Formats: sequence, C-alpha cells, structure tokens
Amino acid sequence: MTKRHITYLACSAALCGSLLGAAPASAVHRTLMVHPGESIQKAVNAAQPGDTVLVAAGTYRESVKVTTPGITLRGMGAGTVLKPAKKVKNSGKKAAAQKSCAEMGNGICVVGAKNKRLEDVTIARMTVTGFSRIGVMSVGTANLHVHGVAAVKNGQWGLAEERSVHSTYRNNVARENGDAGLFLANSVTTEKGATDTDGTVIEHNLLEKNRIGVTVRRLRNLTVSDNSVTGNCAGVFVVGDENKPKAGRITVADNQVVKNNKYCKKTARLAFLQGSGIVLTGTEDTLVTGNTVTGNSGKSPLSGGVVLFKSFVGASSDKNQVTRNKLSGNAPADLVNQEATKHGNSFKQNTCKKSKPAGLC
Repeated sequence: MTKRHITYLACSAALCGSLLGAAPASAVHRTLMVHPGESIQKAVNAAQPGDTVLVAAGTYRESVKVTTPGITLRGMGAGTVLKPAKKVKNSGKKAAAQKSCAEMGNGICVVGAKNKRLEDVTIARMTVTGFSRIGVMSVGTANLHVHGVAAVKNGQWGLAEERSVHSTYRNNVARENGDAGLFLANSVTTEKGATDTDGTVIEHNLLEKNRIGVTVRRLRNLTVSDNSVTGNCAGVFVVGDENKPKAGRITVADNQVVKNNKYCKKTARLAFLQGSGIVLTGTEDTLVTGNTVTGNSGKSPLSGGVVLFKSFVGASSDKNQVTRNKLSGNAPADLVNQEATKHGNSFKQNTCKKSKPAGLC
C-alpha cells in the first residue's frame, strides 16, 4: 500500500486537536483508495476499525474477505464491479471452514470468529456478479449494514447471512440469482431452533427474477418492509420447521409483491414453485400487513397471494395475523389458509375477492 493509495478525511490531526483536544493516532479514520488494477483485498487487510476502503469505478476480478470490525467497504455505485477471478486455486481436500472466500465461490465474505461476532461492518455501493455461489455472504456478524449493492446473476444467493444479529439490508438490488435474492438463516448447515436476530431489517430493496425474492429461515424478531418483489418464482418466504423454538415474531409489511410467476422445479424439500406471493410455513406470531399483492398465479401447492402452508416436515403455522393487505388477481386465490382453524391464524380487514377456504376476504 503506497502513500498515494491513502486519502485522509477532511479533519486534519491539527484541526481535530484544536476542536477536541489531542487525539491518539488510532482515532484518525482513513480512507484507503483502490483503483482498477489494484487489490481490494490488500486495502481491506490494511484497514483499521473506523477506516473506509473506497473502490473506484472499474471491474475487479477477485473475492474479498473482511475480518476487521468497524470498517466500510464502499464502491462508487453500479460502475464498481466485482467479478470472480479468472482462475481460482481450489484445494478439494480442504475443509469448507478453511477454504478462502474465492474457493467457496463467493464474492465478498464478512466473517466473525467462532465465539465472537464481527461488529459494525458496512458493504455499500457496488455490483457483485457472476460468482458460482453467493454475491455477499456474512457469517457471525453484528450490526452489519449492506446498502446500495447490486447482487446479480450469482449461482446461489445474491445477499446472504447466517448466525448474525441486528443487520440492515437497505436499497439493494438482487436480480437473477440461482436461489434467493436475499437469504437469511440461523444456520445454513445445522438443524436447530430459530434464533433471535435482535431486530434485523430488510427494507427498500428490489428483488426480481430470482428463484425466491427473500427467504427468512428459522429466525425470530425481524422486519421485511417496503420492498419491491417481482418476477421471482416466489416472492417472500418465511420458513420454519419442526425445531424449537419456532420461526416467528416477524413483520412483513408494506411490500409490493407483484407477478412472481416464474417457474422453478421442485427440490428435495419443496414442491415446484410458481405464482407464490407471500408464504408462511411452519411459523408463529408473524404479522403480514399493509402489503400490495397482485397477479401471483400458479398451480403449485404454494401458489396464491398470501399463503399459510403446513410445511412438508409437518410443522404447523400458528397464531399468525394477516391484516389490511390489498390483494387482487392471485390464483388459485388471494388468501390461502391450509391450516386447521385450531391453530389460531387470523385474516382481518384485507381487500380481496377470493379465498381458500371461502370467507377469509
């Protein structure tokens, strides 16, 4: 890292000292500039808590791993593009936990230690595209901010996280990814009860032409609001299973969920998808309110506007509230409740024409 790669913030040490008193050198936050042809990873490795790595417009062929708390990795908008390296050395015998971000097929990896979450990292204003697995993957983080990121045409998930709390995903675009545009889970590989996210927020994102717009799996205390979700096989999936505690205490509010009619074939645990707007399966105490859900049409067991579905592993959906939503043109119905009445789910003050069973509108 040469001196020309480092730009200091406007507040000089002398000025800060005159205003605030003498400050230690460690309190001076730097901006480390990266230009095309230079390494983003080298700048990230050099960054200290509070620093910003600012990446100029251009195409960068590498994967980046962030393990330092409190840093910001920011591009200059859609023109800052991260793509896979042309050749990635991959040791097939290496354990998954030991493989590099690139070997795992990911673009950006934000990774905490096994017993200590990585705090206060921001990823912003860049395009991450063409990776075989995940555009931006976060594991074991707290107070993560991802905003202004375009995750496009990645093989599995656009933006994803596990074992993380109090994240914010805002003003991102996730388009044409192989599975979910946005995927959040307690654990990707381990079967266990839902965990509390401490108020994670997913808002003002555009999620289109993925398999699923946004998937929330085995989590509690989370909000999905004010997103535009369109052209996927399914719009919003809130997923629980037989583990305890159940997924739930989630709010899905004020989203535009429109024409999610792409066809996706079945998987080992899920029927084929087409025409699903908002699906709750195996969840409890979840509020679905103020959403506009239109034109989601298909013949899958999960098709319809807002669907309460008993999961394929037998977990019921209990005490959920579907209220004040505007629904139209969804098939087989605007509201679909596949649960028995004893489970305490309620449908109130929704604007719609057809429901299964009848009488929910």
